[in-house]
Amino acid sequence: MAGGEAAAPLLEKKEAVYREGCPGCAVERRKALNPGVPYKEFFHIWTIILASCLPVSSLFPFLYFMIRDLHIAKTVEDIGFYAGFVGASYMLGRTLTSTAWGMVADRIGRKPVIVLGIFSVLLFSALFGLSVHYWMAISTRFLLGSLNGIIGPIRAYAIEVCRPEHHAIALSLVSTAWAIGLIVGPTIGGYLAQPTEKYPKLFPVDSLFGRFPYFLPCLCISVFSFPVLISCIWLPETLHNHNSDKKEDQASESLTAIVSNSEEIVEHNITSTKKNNVLKNWPLMSSIILFCIVSFDDMAYSEIFSLWAESDRKYGGLSFSSEDVGQVLAITGVSILVYQTFIFPRIIRVLGPINTSRVAISLSVVLLFTYAPITHLSRPWSSIAVNIASILKNNFLITIVTSSFILQNNSVTQDQRATANGLGTTLMSFCKTFAPAGAGIVFSWAQKRQHVFFFPGDQMLFFLLAIVELVGLVWTFKPFLVVPHQFSSN
Repeated sequence: MAGGEAAAPLLEKKEAVYREGCPGCAVERRKALNPGVPYKEFFHIWTIILASCLPVSSLFPFLYFMIRDLHIAKTVEDIGFYAGFVGASYMLGRTLTSTAWGMVADRIGRKPVIVLGIFSVLLFSALFGLSVHYWMAISTRFLLGSLNGIIGPIRAYAIEVCRPEHHAIALSLVSTAWAIGLIVGPTIGGYLAQPTEKYPKLFPVDSLFGRFPYFLPCLCISVFSFPVLISCIWLPETLHNHNSDKKEDQASESLTAIVSNSEEIVEHNITSTKKNNVLKNWPLMSSIILFCIVSFDDMAYSEIFSLWAESDRKYGGLSFSSEDVGQVLAITGVSILVYQTFIFPRIIRVLGPINTSRVAISLSVVLLFTYAPITHLSRPWSSIAVNIASILKNNFLITIVTSSFILQNNSVTQDQRATANGLGTTLMSFCKTFAPAGAGIVFSWAQKRQHVFFFPGDQMLFFLLAIVELVGLVWTFKPFLVVPHQFSSN
């Protein structure tokens, strides 16, 4: 305590010094002169994240039909098995490279990693839509996941372009854009896949889109990514580059040039963390583990939801078309935008990230038990019920994820922020690698036991998802979750 009191006057007396030619200092100078919300930078971040995550789940509404048309599955019940590995290939690629991309972003800058990530979306999204073999579909998804290392650096970037009082808004923006991308992507896939069947007047059977029925949604994502890629030319770098002081200690550098007084106080309180390997930073690692648990559940849910909704009612599904699923997800996407913009910031101010997470997980567990009974409803009641359930489930998820982002980014200093977020993305992707494959296998198994007395297939699916969420709820309590000092009162 005494050390903190002694350091406080030093922090107050120290004036910010901005180095010419340093992009990070240029951003800090702008922040000092403009205390308001950086709307232009936030919008740019929003479009980058949206472009990056559109292909992550855009395939789910049509993956069932794509696997069927690739003729790799011998029976209808086996489609979910093969679909799971296509979904897992993206996450496997991201698992293997996310930490490395975070380290690269901390070494040479956030901007190069962001540019390469957007370029990989543009290229490999289109190639996936042209897949005519199962191995090609898996390969293009794996390469997309390997080269798209945006999510870790962009979370660090969002924190660095704004003042501390706007950090919650910045991270809410990141998770909102990501969630909307995960909703809009499947909407694009649902409406635009198999266009020759849905819109025969616009897309003749003998056209390119007749030969490649799943190319149109992938092409649209690539087209959207192109102007985002061009706009990155004007993306300001936030990493500090003090060439004349390479040998100077990073802590001293941050005191003289990097942050405003309020940011310095936060950095001073975690100086000891800074000197250690991020793996030994338990406030960081415990919040990442919570993030991984929730992400595993989310990925498994995303895979299961589309397969369940599109499967026949005799297998416990809803007999929805890919267009029906796309419509549900589109409505959900609009709700997330409204919720994250107007409701979530108020909730987080009142409850804090820890209590907010606990409430959201608890409500999500209860909600999962309402899915199986929806199959007994007739249209339009089943559609109404699914829309309500989807809206609630995805908003609960985005609440937990955003709270986790806030905890993670307040557990490290700037020089470790991209690495920490990259590590979080790696571990999250590792969990998500198993989620689609596991969900596909469980889904195929559940369809074969739909008529058993105890927990028939559709009920078992959502019961297992609820078990995963209960693990996440337990993790939000001590001694598992250790929070940064500024949230210790929660």
